[in-house]
Amino acid sequence: MCEYCGCQAVAAIEELTREHDTVVDLIGRVRSAHSDGDIPRMAELARQISAVLAPHTEVEEHGLFPAMATEFPDHIAALEAEHRRIEAVLAQAADGVPGDSGWPTALVEALAMLREHILKEQDGLFPASLTFLTPEQWDVLDAVRARSAGATASPAR
Repeated sequence: MCEYCGCQAVAAIEELTREHDTVVDLIGRVRSAHSDGDIPRMAELARQISAVLAPHTEVEEHGLFPAMATEFPDHIAALEAEHRRIEAVLAQAADGVPGDSGWPTALVEALAMLREHILKEQDGLFPASLTFLTPEQWDVLDAVRARSAGATASPAR
C-alpha cells in the first residue's frame, strides 16, 4: 500500500491501513480456499473479514466519511454503497455456510470489489484527509474508534 504522502503517520489512518492490510491477507486466503473448493473455510474467512470490517466501517462512516462528504460527496456516496454491497455478501456467512450455491462466486466478486475499494481509500481518500480534516474532525475519528473498540471488547453474556 502507499506510503508516499505521510498519512499513515496519523494514528487513525495508520489503524485503518493496518485493518486494510489484514483484510487483504484474508482475501488472499479466501481465494485459496475457493481454488480448493473449501466453502466452509470461505465462510469462516468471510466471518473474519466481517469482524475486522465492523469497527473499521464504523470509523469510516461515522468519522472520516462525514468529514470528507462536503468536499467529495459523490465519491463518499460511492464508497458507502460499496460498503453495503460487500457487507450483504459477507453477512450471508454470518451463521455458517450459505446454502446458495452461487455464494462462493458472489463472495470472490465482492472481495475483488473490496480490494479495489481499499485502493480508492488508501490512494485517494486517506491522503486527501490530511488536507481537509480539522483537528476536531480527527478527534471525532479517535472517539468513534474508542467507542467501537469498547463495543468490540465488551464481554459476551
